[in-house]
Amino acid sequence: MITLGIESTAHTLGIAITRDKEILSNTKKAYSTTQGGMRPVEVAEHHLQSIEALFQQSLKEANIQPKQIDLIAFSISPGIGNTLKIGAAFARSLSILLKKPLIGVNHCIAHLEIGKLRTQATDPVMLYASGANTQIIAFTEGKYRIFGETLDIGIGNFLDTFARELGLGFPGGPLIEKQAQNGKLIPLPYSVKGMDMSFGGLLTNLKQKIQKKEYTTEDLCYSAQHIAFSQLIEVTERALAHTQKKEIILAGGVACNKTLQTMAQTMCKERNATMYTPENQFLVDNAAMIAWTGSIIYNAQGPTTIKESSIKPYERTDEIKVTWT
Repeated sequence: MITLGIESTAHTLGIAITRDKEILSNTKKAYSTTQGGMRPVEVAEHHLQSIEALFQQSLKEANIQPKQIDLIAFSISPGIGNTLKIGAAFARSLSILLKKPLIGVNHCIAHLEIGKLRTQATDPVMLYASGANTQIIAFTEGKYRIFGETLDIGIGNFLDTFARELGLGFPGGPLIEKQAQNGKLIPLPYSVKGMDMSFGGLLTNLKQKIQKKEYTTEDLCYSAQHIAFSQLIEVTERALAHTQKKEIILAGGVACNKTLQTMAQTMCKERNATMYTPENQFLVDNAAMIAWTGSIIYNAQGPTTIKESSIKPYERTDEIKVTWT
């Protein structure tokens, strides 16, 4: 089965084509800016102006014609409403035009499913670290459950805001990682509350330190990464202990960070567990995960009707009714 996937939850617009487990194309175009953050209206306009050309590029790379597509999958939740609408509208239009079935896909679950496809993980705890989403997720007792999450802002949004305060630009994660290479640890607040974490207090403290100009940018970046990632690893380790699973898988754009990967690997070695990390193109937001997960769900439960294709910006992972695993 050939599936077209459309990803538009946030700043990355992606279109991919898969044939069963084979990824024929995985194109993307991301909104970025050197000043300010991600303004939903501007990002939506970026996606609107880019989606047709990206669709044609994906078809060309996959070497197929539109009529060969069997299924159209799109990210239906969660995400920024403005950008989700662009992908959903394009998916509906193609579904009607090509007379092909439509399937809506939860973005968070798609990260886990593509991770399993691209690695040897079979029953992992997922550390999902991206812009707005920061969750520790695992499948147990018949559903995907959230074992820990941020109480305020996502880890990626934390890094982006911190980078903006430093004047580094957007997206901030890779820029902070580069600055952190020559830094050293300074005192910062650490906030884990039970199985959840918080980054708001850490961000406020960093802003105060930036204003006082007592520390170098390198030290601030190194310490911000170290403290924030330590919180993620602590909660992930607790989820491993609770579920008695022996695998973790990283997901989300922040998971591309080599420091986070090293910290996760160290924790897994100490617990006699295995860490899996798919290639970077499948860690960041991408449409291949939407296409692959869409095909799984479609084979299990059939298509989404046009009436059922309304976006769900605030849908939680643990609200999904699982029929395919």
